[in-house]
Amino acid sequence: MRTKATQTRYDYHNLLQVVEERGKTVYGPNFQIADLDRHVILKLLAYFLRDEAVAVDEGIDLNKGIMLTGPIGCGKTSLMTICRSLSFEPYRPIIISCRQVSIEFSNSGYDALKRYSTNSFYPWTSIPRTYCFDDLGLESRVTFWGNNTNVMAELLLSRYDYFMSHKMITHVTTNLNSQELEDIYGNRLRSRMRAMFNLIAFSPETTDKRK
Repeated sequence: MRTKATQTRYDYHNLLQVVEERGKTVYGPNFQIADLDRHVILKLLAYFLRDEAVAVDEGIDLNKGIMLTGPIGCGKTSLMTICRSLSFEPYRPIIISCRQVSIEFSNSGYDALKRYSTNSFYPWTSIPRTYCFDDLGLESRVTFWGNNTNVMAELLLSRYDYFMSHKMITHVTTNLNSQELEDIYGNRLRSRMRAMFNLIAFSPETTDKRK
C-alpha cells in the first residue's frame, strides 16, 4: 500500500503483511485483510506507531483516542488487539469489554469506575493508563443499591475530565452509529466524544470475518 506521506520511515505494505500474519497466528488461518479494510488498518497503524506524517495525511490526531466503528463481525476487536501488539509500550492500551466493566460495577459500585478513571494512573506517577473499551453500547444498564446507572456514560465522562486535565487517552470499539450512541448516552457525552476520539469507520459493506 502506498501512502500520501513522503516522510514516513515505515513500509506500510510490509506492515499489512505483518498484521495479516499475526492475525492468522492468533485467530486462525482464515484471517485475511480485505481490500475494503486497508484504509482502516492504515489509519490504525499510523496511530499506534505514532507516525506523524501519515497521521496528518489521514486526518488522525495523535493526541486523541480512537473510536473504531463498523458492522458486527468486521474485525474491530481483533485489529485493535493486533495493532496494540505493534505499538510502543507507553501507548499500548489495555483492552476490556464494556460488559465486563458493567459486571464489575454491579459487584463493587463506583469503586469499579474509579479503577478506570480516578485510579487509572501508573503507580507513583501522574501518567494515565490507556484503556480500550470494547463493544460500547452492548453493555447492560446496571442497578447498584437501587440506583439505575448508565455505567459507561459515567466512566467516559470521568475519563473525559482526565483527558482534559491529564491527557488521559481512551479508545472504544462499537457497532453503533453516532445517533444510536446519542440515544443511549445522551448529547452531553456525544459532544465530548468528538473531543476525545478520532473516528475510524469500516465500510458498511465490509464482510463478516467470523464466517
